[in-house]
Amino acid sequence: MSNSRLVALRYPNRRMAARLTELWDDRLALLPLGPSLTGAEVGALLDELKPDLIEDESGITELPGGLPVEEGTALVIPTSGASGRPKGVELSHDALEWSARAYAARLGTRPGERWLSCLPLSHIGGLGILVRSRLAGTEPVIHDRFSPEAIAAERETTLISLVPTTLVRLLDAGVDLSGYSAVLIGGAGLPAATEDRARNEGIRLVHTYGLTETCGGCNFDGVPLDGAEFRVAGELIQVRGPMLMTGYRLKPDLTADALEGGWLHTADRGRIDPNGILEVFGRADDLIVTGGETVSAIEVESLIQTHPLVADAAVAGVDDYRWGQAVAALIVPRGGSVPTLRELKRFLSAGLADYKAPKRILIVHEIPRTNTGKIRRQAVRDLLESSEVSG
Repeated sequence: MSNSRLVALRYPNRRMAARLTELWDDRLALLPLGPSLTGAEVGALLDELKPDLIEDESGITELPGGLPVEEGTALVIPTSGASGRPKGVELSHDALEWSARAYAARLGTRPGERWLSCLPLSHIGGLGILVRSRLAGTEPVIHDRFSPEAIAAERETTLISLVPTTLVRLLDAGVDLSGYSAVLIGGAGLPAATEDRARNEGIRLVHTYGLTETCGGCNFDGVPLDGAEFRVAGELIQVRGPMLMTGYRLKPDLTADALEGGWLHTADRGRIDPNGILEVFGRADDLIVTGGETVSAIEVESLIQTHPLVADAAVAGVDDYRWGQAVAALIVPRGGSVPTLRELKRFLSAGLADYKAPKRILIVHEIPRTNTGKIRRQAVRDLLESSEVSG
């Protein structure tokens, strides 16, 4: 196969890891798709990102309309945009290798240390572990799904990446993580109470900040990795360095806006303190980070609004101990009858992955909107956080 072709892969983690490694040896560009995605979600990604073929448990299927990638592209990773339409972040082999080397240098990893991967390999958090292990010549331990019992049974791994949700579940399950030389935490902010609890149990936490567009974490505990630079303009974080994406697949205008002047303009708010330490305050757009997964509020509310008992809806993320943020929805009923939370989740299951469905709903008479009809997202969030909600 030509190495300008883009191959979509849809497998559970272990099989995904094996095929990624095999196809990277051929310098192919790969589009990893999570097995939890619905058929409708996969179809939307294939239409948007135009791979040449898709490979899954049923075999290999050639796809019409496939378009080539730039030479040197290793990954195209889907990520949700504020518009609800998926974007494909293009990462080169060179950028991923830089990221892996910078991780090893900052963590001081020793020869033979092994990573445990319990994160989805359709996201940069899990994919980065494969790249770092490949560079170090070690075999990562891959779990098909997150399981506290399986992690507790591990004896040969010393490095692990988690999101706040999975850390909470491990702490609640009494899993001893004190033997790990580093427990990386990213994807969302970690509540102070959880941090204190982990530190008290002897866990060596490393806070990472980064995006899919930066090959994952490029700042540890507020300090940039070697080669990465940060600045804040108008309270929004900008970053540049050799780990930046090539661009958004088939979206040159969006790429030009995001990489203006060689700096990646993020939608994250923050500041750099007098000591040069980066503080991250949170997202400034309509995305919700729940359990390390990124959810578009627009995508979710658009589907909720198609329910026959829903006249209008708005979605936002609310603070949640377990998930970091929980997806929650305001619902205006149609004709007096309202769907229960369980009924709503069942309705959404055909078009949305489970993690995108609301965990809480609040029934209201109207949705807060501007004079031009745009949802006032902060007002929605304030209502959800200050009111009794079901679920």
